[in-house]
Amino acid sequence: MTTSYNCTSEEQRAEGLEHAQRAISEKKCVVMPTDTVYGIAADAFSPQAVTMLLVSKGRGRHMPPPVLIPRLNALDGLATDVSAEARKLAEAFWPGGLTLIFHAQPSLDWDLGETRGTVALRMPDDEIALELLNRTGPLAVSSANRTGQPAAQTAAEARTQLAESVEVYLEGGFRPVEGTESRPSTIVDATTLPLRVVRDGAITVERLREVVPGVLALGETAPEPETAPAPEAETVPGETPVQTPVHTETRSE
Repeated sequence: MTTSYNCTSEEQRAEGLEHAQRAISEKKCVVMPTDTVYGIAADAFSPQAVTMLLVSKGRGRHMPPPVLIPRLNALDGLATDVSAEARKLAEAFWPGGLTLIFHAQPSLDWDLGETRGTVALRMPDDEIALELLNRTGPLAVSSANRTGQPAAQTAAEARTQLAESVEVYLEGGFRPVEGTESRPSTIVDATTLPLRVVRDGAITVERLREVVPGVLALGETAPEPETAPAPEAETVPGETPVQTPVHTETRSE
């Protein structure tokens, strides 16, 4: 049975978080506030729960949900090949509206959809979300709306779209603040260098570049490497000019 909790009340917040934790353990979905919009959440390590999340949204496996984590040090347990540049962005903007795409740890037993071996990670800047994440561990979370519909800014808005497909609705008021535009997280591909924005959102590319200057904006391509000009020929009077060879180095990407 679907239940909503007003988490602006301390008593209902405690009850709601306890119920949400239990629902997650039972492979059911919950709706919770984040710092950007409301999200529908499920156990990231349960294929059954993730499938239910995708079905609730009307979304296929080709659009896998990101994973929210409760603390920065969870990053290395879920991702591999984390570059120094990506770590700088995580340290600067987590918790906050930045999602980073990494290569997933190959030993993890999960199925988020057609991820091609990657995982999108974020640490939200929201007390209710973090409290639930600390109780449950990493959660697969997507915006709490039917695909193609506006993202919900309250749990009540989410319920009008997702209805009985969700076990628990945690109402925490408007996200973001009432009267402000809802902005999804900025998504950065950190699987290669240079880092590349693949979705504009809450964190502007200008702010990202204050931390990592080489971040590519959405649609921007990396500049071609400059080729060093060949040295001029050395000429000895009475002899044919001899061109000095240029040595180049190659490396695997």
